[in-house]
Amino acid sequence: MTVKMVLQAKAKPGTGSEVAAFIQSIMPETRAFEGCVFAGTYQNCEDADEVVLLEAWESREHYKKYLDWRRGEGVSARFKQMLDGEPSIGFIDVVDF
Repeated sequence: MTVKMVLQAKAKPGTGSEVAAFIQSIMPETRAFEGCVFAGTYQNCEDADEVVLLEAWESREHYKKYLDWRRGEGVSARFKQMLDGEPSIGFIDVVDF
């Protein structure tokens, strides 16, 4: 069973489009990473500074390896510098679709 991860982040005021563009620039590597099933970026229609990532991974272990890799290359730190506060990360299951 795949693991679904949701990340909600608030960009610094007025920079939501820049944050979304940054995420889009790293998505090809994310999607190519072993275990990634799906990775998408979303922006709130009513608040462009709110960005959401939705990802599906073959397992939590695959996601952990990916996250460790991103932290090691400094992408996580750069991403956090663009935000107004800490991002919220959670794991969800599809109940009905």
